[in-house]
Amino acid sequence: MTSLSQQETFDCRKIFAETLIELARQDERIVAVCNDSVGSSNLNDFKKEFSDRLINVGIAEQNMIGVAAGLANSGFIPFVSCAGPFLSGRALEQVKADVAYNMYPIILCAQSPGMSYGELGPTHHSIEDFSWIRALTDITLLSPADPKQTKDAILWAVRANKPVYMRINRFKIPQTTPNNAPFEVGKALVLKEGKDVTLITTGILVPRALEAAVLLEQQGISARVLNMHTINPLDKKAILAAASQTRGIVTMEEAITTGGLGAAVAEVVVEHHPTKMRILGVSHFAPTGSASFLLDHFGLSVENIVKSACELAR
Repeated sequence: MTSLSQQETFDCRKIFAETLIELARQDERIVAVCNDSVGSSNLNDFKKEFSDRLINVGIAEQNMIGVAAGLANSGFIPFVSCAGPFLSGRALEQVKADVAYNMYPIILCAQSPGMSYGELGPTHHSIEDFSWIRALTDITLLSPADPKQTKDAILWAVRANKPVYMRINRFKIPQTTPNNAPFEVGKALVLKEGKDVTLITTGILVPRALEAAVLLEQQGISARVLNMHTINPLDKKAILAAASQTRGIVTMEEAITTGGLGAAVAEVVVEHHPTKMRILGVSHFAPTGSASFLLDHFGLSVENIVKSACELAR
């Protein structure tokens, strides 16, 4: 496998914008609603082509959700594009009451999620969204790993006729999804089979899990790698297979570990098939630093994934 530093990488915001334009050309019900984030959401071309279908509410995220709900109630399909921390944090009450409670078909697009904003600090980090949105059980929660999955997730969401929250990654990442791989909501994508330990991850950490699996193979440890691109609904079948067929599970997420992916996996495991686990993720407000530095700081490096897996597999 080519190392992380040698692979071509992509900004998923670009494929988000291109896909949204394609869909808007096909369906006049599709509108974009944003919070003074036309540029950072790559929506400039959308604005040029569909100036009457882009609503910029300014820095008013709670109002943004209310506007989107009104549009959905009028038969439109709103794509809400907003920096992740403000979409899942500042507007959480409106997401709950206006979107989830009414089951409106609104696609909530969390731009630059996780610790993408690095040096801007915890106010601009979106590390709690898995926990907060997962608590709203009626919202499908997606975390695509790369450009292919981002496009597939958007195409699925526009047909779903239900509320969807998805991360749109800013952190540049390689494509890890095979070109012929289907995107099935609620079903993990098996990227590598293994019998000794299972690595369950999502989003930008998928490449690191794959690289860790290669290093584990060199140590005689067979690692299964699951891309859990859907956090809600969760693929319980894949989790229970991992719990019963391998010696332990390592989860990793660019999110707070309280209530996130690792916690969701642990809930399934502890109730149905207890096994050893390591939950890797963000444990507290981050120090100042680049996104790459922060991932390593919180133990989300390839080396620490390997170390955690070895502790379970031996």
